[in-house]
Order: sequence, then structure tokens, then C-alpha cells
Amino acid sequence: MSVFDLIVIGSGPSGRRAAVQAAKLGKSVLVVEKGRRVGGVSVHTGTIPSKTMRETVLNLTGWRERGFYGLAYRVKQDITASDIQARILKTLDHEVEVLEHQFVRNGVKTVVGEASFLSPHEIAIALPTGETRVERAGVVIIACGTQPFRPDTIPFDHASVFDSDEIVELPKLPRSMTVIGAGVIGVEYATIFSALEVAVTLIEPRTSFLDFIDKEVIAEFVHELRDRNVALRLGSEVSSVTLDAAGRPVCELASGRTVTSEVLLFAAGRMGATDKLNLSAVGIETDRRGRIRVDPKTLQTSVPHIYAAGDVIGFPSLASTSLEQGRLAACHAFGLEPPPPPEFFPYGIYSVPEISTVGMSEEEVQRRGIPYECGIARFRETSRGHIMGVQSGMMKLIFSRKTRRLLGAHIIGEGATELVHIGQAVLNLKGTIDYFMENTFNYPTLAEAYKVASLDAWNRAFASPVTAKI
Repeated sequence: MSVFDLIVIGSGPSGRRAAVQAAKLGKSVLVVEKGRRVGGVSVHTGTIPSKTMRETVLNLTGWRERGFYGLAYRVKQDITASDIQARILKTLDHEVEVLEHQFVRNGVKTVVGEASFLSPHEIAIALPTGETRVERAGVVIIACGTQPFRPDTIPFDHASVFDSDEIVELPKLPRSMTVIGAGVIGVEYATIFSALEVAVTLIEPRTSFLDFIDKEVIAEFVHELRDRNVALRLGSEVSSVTLDAAGRPVCELASGRTVTSEVLLFAAGRMGATDKLNLSAVGIETDRRGRIRVDPKTLQTSVPHIYAAGDVIGFPSLASTSLEQGRLAACHAFGLEPPPPPEFFPYGIYSVPEISTVGMSEEEVQRRGIPYECGIARFRETSRGHIMGVQSGMMKLIFSRKTRRLLGAHIIGEGATELVHIGQAVLNLKGTIDYFMENTFNYPTLAEAYKVASLDAWNRAFASPVTAKI
């Protein structure tokens, strides 16, 4: 038995950041990864593959150039699943190589195996050879991530019915697809396949979706989806999923409607991958979705020397926030007090079109009773938008009428997940509308939308006839 200062269970964003941070503090670290290679779900079946798939689809279909060359324009006429897989595999190899090098450079030890608790300080690791080794640690960080929720009523067969981890390995591109679940994952895949001209039906039992996003942005998003013939079945409960004689999935809805397609993606939630950790041996409980409750300030579980970080602790379940959670857990465990996290962090939804948001939505501002005004800029009204052939996309900025401070920035369209960081910086630095109005932006850029939206808000809320601006 070896003794480590820290054992990290999982090598996704939170696990890798925790391991490297602890190593930089001079601690001995072991990372246990149950997959064949390091990286976790984020690298192998989640964040990186899905975003690589999106980029490949947008490139090969010529999606970004159709504003100039028409809807029939393609970079590659016959796009196949192997075209997408080739780029995904190349990207994953690079990600794994970088991570392995980072571990080696910082002296982090790794082992492939399934971890489970024997006692609060002892971890049993079931190796691929069938052997079990036991390691001891002063501190343990659970960063095992999540796995798809797979109800018994769904006939998963890896041929026509897939979960959200399997869909990136789709052997053949279908002509039609049903997606159950309009959360972030379901919406991303539904729109990516729609960009491939796949006829997509998106089913969601609630009457709304992505409720944490500003409703005006969602309205714009829904308009674009309907314009592309994505069939939205909101407020539709799925009664059953069966396979017909041809092996096609058939969804029976509670309303009496039937949806049949070549392929079905079930993306209605994920569960903490904690079922094999033997948490009962240390007295840690999980909720019904296998997630672990932690102290939000320290990320400690009910056992002080055992921490949990990343998707396994639930919302917001973003790779970006998971990275910071891993660092925070390692710092706290070894007596280093990191600076407090910023008040606002951005959300990015890598759909087609992409959406990104930071700060308060208009609905939240209204609930708080803050006097406000909004400014809107449409990308097609900017010179860079004309050059790019952008036909849609918008930016919405919300300002306090009392303090003139930026309250929220909400973007849909090309480059949204990049553009949002300007708003993030101004928001966390408590900047006002004056920053956007008084500063010069590169011309032509989509970032000019910040100035356009600010001028729009200024002329609505702050300007007299003498001070109106253009």
C-alpha cells in the first residue's frame, strides 16, 4: 500500500485541475481513472467530442457561408459519419496527449481502474487485469462526473436508440432523428444534426426549455429552429418508446401523437457516476440522481477530508466551473485560501446557433424590482456581419436605470461564446453603459454590437433630445 497526500477519483476537468493544483503545492497525488485513457467524460464522450462534431458539421456543410452562396452550398457534398469521427479522434488524441504531459510534468501519478472506498482513507482500485490494489490518502477528491440517465423503459440498442454518450459514435448519419429532452445536451445535438439536414423532432415534457436563459433570446432561438423545420414538441410526455418491424424507434406521446424516426437520442438528464464508489463505507449519501451534496464554499462532503467537485455535485455542471471547483477543493484541502470566485460566470450553449449569457436575465431583473432598460443589436446590422454573410444573431444588454451598471449580457448567434467574455469582464468589474459608449472597438467586428446595443439602451433610457447618440 502506497500513501498519497491526495487521491483524485476521475480525470475530467475538476479532477485534472485538482490533481495539478495539489502537485504544484508539493503534494503527492494519484489520479484514478476508470476509462482507458485520462480525460473523463469531458474529453471522450461529452464536451470535446460534441463541440468537435459541431465544428466539423459547420465546416463541411458550409453553414457559415450560406448567407452568400445560398442554402444549397456545401463544402463537401456527401458528408458521412466517418468524416466526423476522423476529426473527433484526432482532437481527442491531442487532448489526451496534452493532459498526460501535464500530469507527467507535475509528477502526478495515474492508474487505470475502478475506485471504491474501503474506509475513509483507503481506496480499492479494481485493475483491468482483474487484480485489486489498495491505496491510502490523507485527502480524497471525488471527481467521477456523471453518466447518462437510462430508464428501463427506453430500448437502448446502440443501433437506433442512443444515449448522450453513445451518439458521438453514430455509425451512419440518419435522415431523421427524435431527441427526447430539451436540456443543454439535447438542444445541442438536435441543432447539430439539423445543420446536417437531418429532420429533427425535439420532445420535451415541459412547456418551456432552457429556462435559465433570457426569454427574448429563447424566442429568437425558437424562431430559427422553426425556420429550419425542427419540430418542437413542447409539453409532450412520452408514454412509450418501441421499435417497429424495421427497427425504427417509435415514440408514443401522451397526447396521442406518434413520432417515428430512423434514430432516437434519449438526453433527458444525467446521473452522478457514484454507484460503484461504495460511499456507504464512509457515510456519504447521494440524492436520487447519484449526486453528492457539498459545502458550496469549501466543496467538502459530510466527511471533512473527502471533497467532491464537478458534475457529480450538480448545477451548474459546466466544464469551466468544474475546473475552478477542482482547484478550489485542492487549495482548501491543503491550506491555501484561493481568492473568492467572481459573482458572475458565463454559460455557453454550443447549439446552432450558439447561445451565451452572463449576469441577470430580464425576468430576473424584473423579479428583483430593479428599474432597467435593454439595448438590442442585431449582427446583420454590423459591417462584420455583412462581410460574414450573417443573417441572424443578436445581442441584448440590460442596464440599471439608477446606477447605469451592466446587469446582464445575452447573445445568440455566431461567436456568442467568445463575445460574452467582454460582457463578463465589464459585469464583474461593475462597469456601466459608459464603458461601451466611450471606448473604441476594432472595426469591423461583431464585438461592435456592444456599442450598438449600448447606444440603443442609452437613447431609450438616458438621453434627452440634445444628448441622443448614433
